[in-house]
Amino acid sequence: MKRIQTIILLLFGFCLVTPAQNTSEQLQTNPVVQAFKDSLNQLKASYYAHYRIWEDLDIPVPRSARLNVNFYKLHLPPTYYSAPIRQAFEVDWAPDKKMGMTLADSLRQAISGSSSEWNVPQLTSSADADRWVNKILRNYYIQYPDYVKGNEMSLAGVKAFDDSQVLDTSNKKEIKSYMRTENPVAENVEADNELVVVKPNFWKKTGNGSLQFSQHGISDNWYQGGESTNALLAELKLTANYDDRQKVQFENSLEIKVGFITAPSDTVHKYKTNADLFRLNSKLGVRAVKNLYYTLAAEFKTQFFPNYKTNTNDMISNFLSPAQLDVSLGLDYKLEKSKYKLSVMGSPFSYTFVYIDNDKIINPSSFNVEEGKSTAHLFGSKLTANFDWNIISNISYSSKLDYFTTYNKVIANWENTFNFQVSRYLSAKIFLHARFDDGVKLNEDNDSYFQFKEMLTFGLSYSW
Repeated sequence: MKRIQTIILLLFGFCLVTPAQNTSEQLQTNPVVQAFKDSLNQLKASYYAHYRIWEDLDIPVPRSARLNVNFYKLHLPPTYYSAPIRQAFEVDWAPDKKMGMTLADSLRQAISGSSSEWNVPQLTSSADADRWVNKILRNYYIQYPDYVKGNEMSLAGVKAFDDSQVLDTSNKKEIKSYMRTENPVAENVEADNELVVVKPNFWKKTGNGSLQFSQHGISDNWYQGGESTNALLAELKLTANYDDRQKVQFENSLEIKVGFITAPSDTVHKYKTNADLFRLNSKLGVRAVKNLYYTLAAEFKTQFFPNYKTNTNDMISNFLSPAQLDVSLGLDYKLEKSKYKLSVMGSPFSYTFVYIDNDKIINPSSFNVEEGKSTAHLFGSKLTANFDWNIISNISYSSKLDYFTTYNKVIANWENTFNFQVSRYLSAKIFLHARFDDGVKLNEDNDSYFQFKEMLTFGLSYSW
């Protein structure tokens, strides 16, 4: 009986032990569990391999490591950040997609991942990279607390570069001269330690000078007749313009033109002037809207040398005879592009003052001055237009139109200049000047209100 009971107890114990052993063997060989276990071991090995790069100060950095802005905390001196400690108390876990991998997939991934010891885990965003860095920093705080010298607030005053890292070479001044623009905004710079004060220069100054000539030679027995002549023309134009690029513009120009021509047919004078001009312009404008300015303009002009009637000593004009001053108040429309520049000024209020200093002038009425007087005062309206056009690189055109009316008489001047720049120092010019004045008295020598003058010259020129 006892044998039967013993056998029954052994069978019952075998039945209880056998299912437990089978359950344990199933858990150990379950592919899902094995895949999860392998993925954890791989992640652990990869994490601690990269953790040792920053943990151990003596370990060499592998060549595969690359600097990334997301890992800036690892490239700065050891600093205490609050984020790693705050992250340690967070609970954020979710099953990984690798849970569905088979055992074969897990082994295949393990074999492929073993090729590089320093294979960084895939971080899809800056937030993931920051959490990964915080884990490294948290362990660093625990193992090397003495190396942590400051906190994240101490980095606020850290400079990107130290002054000692900036090298001053002798070539800096030479390079600066090549980088200087043609019309710099700033000319003067004052430096005080790290503070640089720039003084803008709103003035633009230009100049142009030329010396040109023309020659016409004819023999005494030329079948058509005629006479030989030589002409010389000198020109100088200076400008000084102010523009604050906000509201105020102040334009100034000085123009001097002197020309002489030989006069073989004039038995009294060996040469005569064919061009004589001294003109000073000033224009002050205050911006009203985008391209429209309230403008006050003034112009003064006269000549340098006396001019006489052919074969006589009758003086036609002289220095300050006449001298003319024009003052205008109105609106000025300005348009400036890369190829051309336009200015059109309408002045409903305009005043012209004419003065004759020499009483030897034979015909003062040609300057709108009555006989026996030396001055004239003209009130009216004026229209002034200036146009500059760079047709091509070596051909330019400039035009100036003045239309003044007293509502009883009209005085209009239209000057046109074509400039052909042959080289840097050689140029040819065509100058056309048309004038209309119905205030002069007509006579035998002057039977038309319309006047015209033309010159073609070639010679030296220079601009700056």
